[in-house]
Amino acid sequence: MADRLKGRVALVTGASSGIGRGVSIAYAAEGALVAINYPDAGQEAAARAVEQEILAAGGRAMIVRADVREETQVAAMIGEVERAYGRLDILVNNAGIARPRPLLEMTVEEWDDVQNVNLRGPFLCAKHALPGMIRRDYGRIINTASNLAFRGRADYANYTASKAGLIGLTRSMVMEVGARNITVNCVAPTITITPIMQVVSEEGLRAVTARIPKGRLGQVDDLISTFVFLASDDIGYLTGQCLAPSGGDVMA
Repeated sequence: MADRLKGRVALVTGASSGIGRGVSIAYAAEGALVAINYPDAGQEAAARAVEQEILAAGGRAMIVRADVREETQVAAMIGEVERAYGRLDILVNNAGIARPRPLLEMTVEEWDDVQNVNLRGPFLCAKHALPGMIRRDYGRIINTASNLAFRGRADYANYTASKAGLIGLTRSMVMEVGARNITVNCVAPTITITPIMQVVSEEGLRAVTARIPKGRLGQVDDLISTFVFLASDDIGYLTGQCLAPSGGDVMA
């Protein structure tokens, strides 16, 4: 075990797989007490598997169920974490979905579904996590954005808009809590090999790979050091930023 996050309490949303799973395991390895969020019964077994992996390695973890779109569930989740661990120091707003469709064919439901998870969810989690962070004058909020927030992509107007909005939310939160010992930052990866990639066609993956200067798609392990850094005590003056571990894709 390393100790960059020793004794800190972290909540990672959408943590039963993909980036959230990797971040949860990495935070526990750095000494954090980790709350692993999952949205519904269908994801409980996967969340439990992440918890067991952390416990088997000597870490501390718990699972917490909440649909981040629902304020009552989010408030209850934050309260559960604070009761169990005494506080919440680190919030990673990672839960996200994609519903790709050409704009002229996209339904209002497909638009709203993506905004509600990808943007409403982080707003609600931050709204209910910040009061405790403000009382204790300490907090790290990390939002999982996307390089598509900078470059856009055909068929992903709903997803791109949600991630661009998340960057705007990040910057606005900094203006409200920046005078305290609370930082708010983003991580904006390129397409990363996770379950959400199932919505991307093979042709689309080849096109993305071809434009990435590093010559390959991202892996979850490529992102972990950035998430750990942004959660650590090393960044008291680094806030309102969007770091892009994307193999150079953000420059393309």
